Amino acid sequence: MLNRWIPKLLVAAATLLTLALPATAQTKCEDPKVLKFSLVPTQDSVRELGYYKPILDQLAKNTGKKIEFYMPTSYSSVIEALMGKWVDVAVLGPEAYVIARKQDPTVEVFGTYSRLKNGIQDAGPGYKSILITKKGSKFTDLASLKGSVVALVDPASTSGGLVPENVFPKLASLPPLKTYFSRVVFSGGHDLSSISVSEGKVDAAFVASHRFMETVNAGKVKLEDFNILWSSPLIPQDPFVYRNTLCDDLKKKIADTFLQVDQNEDGRKYLANVKSEKVVKMVDADYNIVRDAAK
Repeated sequence: MLNRWIPKLLVAAATLLTLALPATAQTKCEDPKVLKFSLVPTQDSVRELGYYKPILDQLAKNTGKKIEFYMPTSYSSVIEALMGKWVDVAVLGPEAYVIARKQDPTVEVFGTYSRLKNGIQDAGPGYKSILITKKGSKFTDLASLKGSVVALVDPASTSGGLVPENVFPKLASLPPLKTYFSRVVFSGGHDLSSISVSEGKVDAAFVASHRFMETVNAGKVKLEDFNILWSSPLIPQDPFVYRNTLCDDLKKKIADTFLQVDQNEDGRKYLANVKSEKVVKMVDADYNIVRDAAK
């Protein structure tokens, strides 16, 4: 009779032992020899990578890991790379983060920039989607844009995709973009949208306030050549993320490298490159405003 219960007792004991073990003992964390870094494509991803060199050098020193760069081709390519474990640490757009998190809960935000005041970009960890037209054109208000051509950035861009399509029509009391405008095109970059407006290739464009100012600062366009016809509510800045399947001590070293970047000279060089004063801690709930917009 006792023999019949022995297998059941062994199973129960094994179950209790498993429950008692810490999570790291049940599922081994990842400790790669090489950390792969990426960011959503901007006007010049190679040049922007140069902006990150001081902090990536610190990341290599603090973690003892070699750092490699994964060259993105689109917002979606970075999401796919995180999910496929080809990338460990990344800078995403807010909507790209929400998409990635929904598809793979191991993608976790830990921080973002706190920007310096830069032209139309306000100080702090937020930015806006702005609708721009060329100064001197007939497009001087929202009514004049009916039937015109508008440029978006990327379907996974927050300020150049999600907000224009889901938020702008509601707040401006207008019909959907594809109804109000004669044509909606995707440029592939905030700078490309801004330049297209400047050169008259499109009539208007939705871009991020900080990315627009980066295009201005790079000398590609002039601020005084544009009308700003609409600005969105504040959007949280681009999230810094890692895969939370990395070992806890490694995740802490990654997060600390970014969050303490204003405390050393090389880190301050990086902050100057990206027109920011510091990196601040962020959590998933901070991006609920983006999720709400997507609904």
